Parts: sequence; C-alpha cells; structure tokens
Amino acid sequence: MADSRLRIERPLSPHIQIYKPMLTMTMSIVHRITGAALYFGTLILAAWLIAAASGQASFATMQAVLGSFLGRLVLFGYTWALLHHMLGGIRHLVWDTGRGFGAVERELFAKLTLGGSIILTVLLWIVAYAVR
Repeated sequence: MADSRLRIERPLSPHIQIYKPMLTMTMSIVHRITGAALYFGTLILAAWLIAAASGQASFATMQAVLGSFLGRLVLFGYTWALLHHMLGGIRHLVWDTGRGFGAVERELFAKLTLGGSIILTVLLWIVAYAVR
C-alpha cells in the first residue's frame, strides 16, 4: 500500500503573478472586455430604435440623452469597442488560417489592432460630424 504522506513534486501552473504582462495578453483581455461592452452598447442601440418606433416624444428624449456630452462619450466608446472588437476578430480569423503566430507577427497584429481601432474611430467621428 502506498504511503499517502509522500509528497509528489508537481510543476505549478503559471499564473498572473508569474507572467510578464505583454501587449498581446493585454489585447486578449481588452478583446473580451469590448465584447461585453458591445452587449450593453447594443442595448442602447435597441433602446434608440424602440424610441424611434414609439413616437416623436420618446425619440426626442432619447436623442437628447444620447446627444448630451455623456451620451456622446458613451457612443464614442461604443464605436471604439465595436471597431476594436472587429479588428480583433479579423486578427483571430487570420490566426485560424494558421498564419501570424510568430512573435513579431503577434506583436504587429496587436499594435495594428490597437492603433487601427483608435484611428478608425476618430476618422469615423470626423466623417460623421462633417456629413452632419
């Protein structure tokens, strides 16, 4: 019969205190956060559509809420989250083809996702205000 008091040395799983934070790890976490943020932003979009279908008074109220400084800030964040999540999805699509797993490619994809989402968000809002 084996002695149950013997201690078996097993390797420990690495955890957050061992890993050095990297851009790709941070981008993975941000991708998950933007996915959750899109859920709540879509509720705002649905509320706006419901207000539009409910009549002029409710639509005007919703427009006033979303047109306020705080409302526009939330919409700006929603736009960034949408574009960031989309670019992250494209990055994952490329990875699904078996490409882009090298250290240099991973870092490049992370930088392009972050920079691209910021640039596209600003450009989209500039165009929206110019057309408005």
